[in-house]
Amino acid sequence: MLCKIRSALQTITISLFATSAYAEFNLNLQPPVTPLATEIYDLHTLILLVCLVIFIVVFGAMFYALYKHRKSVGHQAAQFHHNTRLEIVWTIIPFFILVGMAYPTTKTVLRMKTVENTDMSIKVTGRQWLWEYEYMDQGVKYVSNLATPRDQIDNKAAKTTHYLLEVDHPMVVPTGKKVRLLLTASDVIHSWWIPAFGVKQDAIPGFIHEAWFQVDKPGTYRGQCAELCGIGHGFMPIVVEAMPQEQYDAWLQQQKTKLVAEAAAATKDYALDDLKKHGEGVFKARCAACHQANGQGIAGVFPPLVEGATLTNQDTVKRLAGLGFAKDGKVVMGPKDKHLDIVMHGIPGSAMLGLGEQMSDLDVAAVITYERNSWGNKAGDMVQPAEVAAVRKTKG
Repeated sequence: MLCKIRSALQTITISLFATSAYAEFNLNLQPPVTPLATEIYDLHTLILLVCLVIFIVVFGAMFYALYKHRKSVGHQAAQFHHNTRLEIVWTIIPFFILVGMAYPTTKTVLRMKTVENTDMSIKVTGRQWLWEYEYMDQGVKYVSNLATPRDQIDNKAAKTTHYLLEVDHPMVVPTGKKVRLLLTASDVIHSWWIPAFGVKQDAIPGFIHEAWFQVDKPGTYRGQCAELCGIGHGFMPIVVEAMPQEQYDAWLQQQKTKLVAEAAAATKDYALDDLKKHGEGVFKARCAACHQANGQGIAGVFPPLVEGATLTNQDTVKRLAGLGFAKDGKVVMGPKDKHLDIVMHGIPGSAMLGLGEQMSDLDVAAVITYERNSWGNKAGDMVQPAEVAAVRKTKG
């Protein structure tokens, strides 16, 4: 019996203290990579040291008094009501301690909020659930989506090192340059946070908030949305790549060339198969998280997109019926123009958000065509980028 108990205790001990039983275990802030983050890190360390000194002095005096004046060695409790001099001392000393802590703290906070003499500006817009980056005065604008494969999220594949911290298009900045961020949001409050930069700033609809950073060391730095912003909050990572100026200039030119190519592509007419092939990639990246890769959706939450499926969420049924769709779940087999309107502008009051501002005309046209001609759907029609552009122009 004792052997069994000893064996059980050994098993528990090994499982508790084995290094493989823990994720990365850090006791401090992430190593700073910007001057601002370094200042925050140093301030954090200073305040902790002050707290440590206070702890040692206060508890040291208390434990010394308890031990030295204990009743067992014959000491009698002193009888007094107050000591004016002592009370003045223990009021003045904390006052000066707080003032001493407030000065460097205020200095750092003011430095965080002072955005001047910047080398470049990037507008950051938080959306459910992605980030949009616009390089002011450069004509470059794109969205950054979670790139972690769905199979990892659904525990069908092994998770990688940067699980839920990888994106398809990171923010790219040059090293040694002071970057100003202009942060806002299109729907709810988000928060742009990269610990290694010392930057955490809320993005609030209708407001523009400023922040800044300067990265001197090339590398890839990661963060997350730090404000609970809805069901996809945990799938809204931030990735910034800092590179030397020459590489950054090449990247910027590449983005401009890509935008010109996309604009030219939006004026072409495509074959059905070409649109389906492109739309499949767009669907997997932007729609499969809710509607599933097979178009079956999630019962009671996200509607299926396959012909003949039955909608179980009555609120969704009513909203779709109000938009002119049938009540039998033929979401993508209804009128093409209504399907386009949903993808572009969403369904008010539901989790279906408008994707028109987040995708190109070609992406919108391709994903609609893919949905109408996949999983047994046989609409046989297609949407061309020019049709999307016309809707965008009309609504605009």
